[in-house]
Amino acid sequence: MFKLPEKTETARPPNEAKHLALRYILEAWEEAVYDGIDPDCVATAAIFAALSDMISSYGEEPVAVMCERLPERIRAGEFTLSKTQQ
Repeated sequence: MFKLPEKTETARPPNEAKHLALRYILEAWEEAVYDGIDPDCVATAAIFAALSDMISSYGEEPVAVMCERLPERIRAGEFTLSKTQQ
């Protein structure tokens, strides 16, 4: 189990904060899979948690509009962490 870092008064640049957040999520994901939870279950729970949080912050319609753009973003490789080169 990992420990959250102490909160500091200085704000991180947005890109750095996103990378740090992704690292935390991926570490939790790996821990869940290591503990025997099916990756599809982890993925479903992560998507649900993300969408629920975004809806709480922005409302249903803006999140729905963002989700409408997901197919083209996925096809463009925006969510691909490692690309296979041939």
